[in-house]
Amino acid sequence: MTEPLPEATVVSLDDHRAARTDTPPIDLTKPTPAPAEPAATEAESAEGTGVDVIDLPGNPLADWLTVPDGPILPVWARSVKSLRENTTALCRLGWWHARYHAVRTPKYLFKTVLLAARGFYRAVTGIWPTLSAQEQSATVKALKAQLKVRPEDIELAARHQAAYAERTRTRQWRFGIAAVGVAAAATGIMLADPLLQTGIGAAVTVPLAHLGRGEETRLLDQAAPPIRVDMSAQQLNDALRAAGLLKSGSGKDEKDLPRVSCTMGPVRDGRGWSVIFDMPRGGGKTASDVLAKREVIAQELGVDEIQVIMSRVRAANGGNAGRVSMWVADDDPYLGTPNPSPLEKAERFSIWEPVPFGQDARGIRISVPVMWQSMFFGGLPRRGKTFTQRLLTAAGLLDPYVRHYVADGKGGADWMPMKAVAHRLVMGAEDDAIEALKAMLAELLGEMERRFALLRDLPTSVCPEGKLTPEIVARYNLPVIFVTIDELQEYFTAMEREDREQVINDLCRIARRGPAAGFISNFASQRPDAESVPAKLREIITIRYSTQVVDRTSSDMVLGKGKAAQGADASVLSEDHKGVGVLVTGPASYVTVRADYLDGPTFAQMCRKGRALREEAGQLTGDAAGDVTAAADAAGITVPPIVSDVLEVMRHSPRMFTTDLLAGLVNIDEDTYGDYNAEALASALEAAGVKRTSKQVKISGANGAGYQRRDIEAAVPAEILLSAGR
Repeated sequence: MTEPLPEATVVSLDDHRAARTDTPPIDLTKPTPAPAEPAATEAESAEGTGVDVIDLPGNPLADWLTVPDGPILPVWARSVKSLRENTTALCRLGWWHARYHAVRTPKYLFKTVLLAARGFYRAVTGIWPTLSAQEQSATVKALKAQLKVRPEDIELAARHQAAYAERTRTRQWRFGIAAVGVAAAATGIMLADPLLQTGIGAAVTVPLAHLGRGEETRLLDQAAPPIRVDMSAQQLNDALRAAGLLKSGSGKDEKDLPRVSCTMGPVRDGRGWSVIFDMPRGGGKTASDVLAKREVIAQELGVDEIQVIMSRVRAANGGNAGRVSMWVADDDPYLGTPNPSPLEKAERFSIWEPVPFGQDARGIRISVPVMWQSMFFGGLPRRGKTFTQRLLTAAGLLDPYVRHYVADGKGGADWMPMKAVAHRLVMGAEDDAIEALKAMLAELLGEMERRFALLRDLPTSVCPEGKLTPEIVARYNLPVIFVTIDELQEYFTAMEREDREQVINDLCRIARRGPAAGFISNFASQRPDAESVPAKLREIITIRYSTQVVDRTSSDMVLGKGKAAQGADASVLSEDHKGVGVLVTGPASYVTVRADYLDGPTFAQMCRKGRALREEAGQLTGDAAGDVTAAADAAGITVPPIVSDVLEVMRHSPRMFTTDLLAGLVNIDEDTYGDYNAEALASALEAAGVKRTSKQVKISGANGAGYQRRDIEAAVPAEILLSAGR
C-alpha cells in the first residue's frame, strides 16, 4: 500500500514572475512539501530562488548599487598602441613648441626688457608719493583753502604742517638709506661673477616685467600647434546638419535639435581625430547615407576629403546600421617618402600567407591574402599601377612552388626581369605575341582541367574540400600557378572580334574556376570600359585596386558598381598620390592604401633570387629554363645588352623584319634605341659578335631585311646555350 502524498503548496505564478521573469518554470506535477519553518523574509526568499537582492523593487539602494557598463579607462588609455601613439603625439607637440619659442628668444628678451622698464616706472611712480608725503601736502592745501572760510582753524593747520614736516624728514632718511642700499647692491653686483650677475638680473627683471605687463600684453607669442583640425562633438553635429543628415532648426531651440550620439570621442588618435557615433533614430538616415556625404562633411570640417576616413561599424564589432567610425587626419596622410616593401629583404615567402601590401592612413599594415583569389588593378597611367601589381607577383617569386605565367601587353621593361623565372612570358601585343598569349591561355586551361581530374580522384583524407593544399602541392608536384597579365586593353584592342571573345572567355574561366585548382589571377588595365575590359570579366574578380581615375564612373568601373557611393572612390586621389589607391576586398570592405615601394632594380634582384630558389628545388621550368640571357645572368656571364634586348624582342619569333625589331627595341628602352636605324643596329650587333647567315627573311610569304634568332643566339657562349637547353 502506497503512502499518501503530502499536501501540495499553492504557488502564485503571477507574483513569482513579477519578482523574477527569468526564473525557471515550476513543475506542477511534483508536489511541494508544506513549509516546516516560519516564512522567510523577502530577501531570504529571493536568495533561495536565485533572485538578485539588489533588483528587488523595495530596495532603496538598487539605483546606485548597480555596476555601470561604462569603461573604466578613457579611450586613449585602453591599449598599449593607443598609449604609445598619444605619448608620441604629446612629445612631438612639446618638441614643436620648444622649437617655436626657441627661435623667438631674442624677441622675448627684448620684450622682457621693455616690460621691466615699464614696471620700474610704475614702481617708482607708485612709491614716490609715500616717500615724499605728497598725500599730506594735498591735505594741507585743502586746509588752506578752508582757512579762507574759517580763519579760526589756523592753529590746527599749523599743527598739521609741523607733523607733515616731521614725517617728511623721517621718510627722507628712509629714502636715503634705501638709495644707499641700492647703490651698494648695484656695486656688489657689478663686481660679482658673471653667472651670479645673470641670476640676480633675472631675479630683478622678471618681477619688474611682471609688474609692467598689461591686460592685453603677452610676453610669449600665441603658438598655433601643428594640429590643423580641431574637432568637437558640436562641430561634428554642425557638419552633419549642413550635409542634410540631421534636421535643421526651423526656429526651434538648439537644444531641441536632433544630435548624434558619440559612443567614442572625439579623441586624438595618432595624427588625427577619431570618433564613433550613432545616427539618431527617427531621422531615417543610416551609416550608408553618411558615407555618401563624405565630401560635404569634409568641407564643413575644413579639410580635404582625402583626410576623412569613414566606415560602417558592423554588428560583429558592436555596431548597427546607423553607427559610423570616422577618422580625420591633420594633413594628407598619403604623402611623403614611400615605404619599402618587406619582401625586399625576405629570403623566402609562402604564397599561402597574406602578402604585405602597404599601409593605410593611420600607418596600419595592410596585407592581402591571394590564395583562392583573383585580382584586378586599374587607374590612370604613371600613378604606380604596375608597381603595385608587381608587389603581389613578387611575393610569388620567393616561393619556389609557384609557377608564373606572365603577359605584358605594353611589352616594356617593367616585366622583363620575369624572364628569369616565368614558365611562360609574353611581351607586347603584336601578332606573334597575341598568338603566344592564346597558346598560354590554352595551356592554362588544359592544366586546370588536369588538376581538377586529379583532385576528384584523391581520397577525402588527402583532399577534404576538393581544393589544392600545401600537402598536395608537395606530394603531387602541383605548384601554385600565378597568372599575371598587364595592360589587358592592349591585347583586346589589337585582336579580331572572334579572338577577343575567345580570350575573354578563357580569362573568365581561369578567374572563376581556377582558384580551386591553385590558380591566382592578377590582371591590370587602364580605364576598364566595356571596349577594353568587358564587365563579365571584371565582375567575377574578388579583389580590386584602383589608383587615381578621372571621375566616380571610372572608379566604379574598376572597383565595382556603386562603390563610390559607399565611400570607395578613387577619383578623390590627386596626381601627387603615386602608389596610392583604393583597395576593395569584399562587398562592403575597402580601404585606401599607400602601397609599398618596389623599384625596378629591386624587382630584378628578386627575380634572380626566385630563379635560384627554383633551381635548388627543381622547379625551374618552361621559358625560364630555356632563356639564354637569364641563364647567363645566373652563371655570372655578361651578355652584351644589344644581344639580350634583341633576343627579348624576338622571344616569340624565329625571324623578324628589321623595322619590327627596331620598334620592339624602342618599346623596351626608348632612351637607348630611340635614334637607332638599320645601319646602327647592324653595326651594334656585329660588334657584339653576331654573324648573320642571311640579311633577308621570309615571314608570311613576304621577303624583307631582317634577322634570324639563331644568328643572335650564336653570339652567346656555348656553355650558356647548353645550360639553357639550346
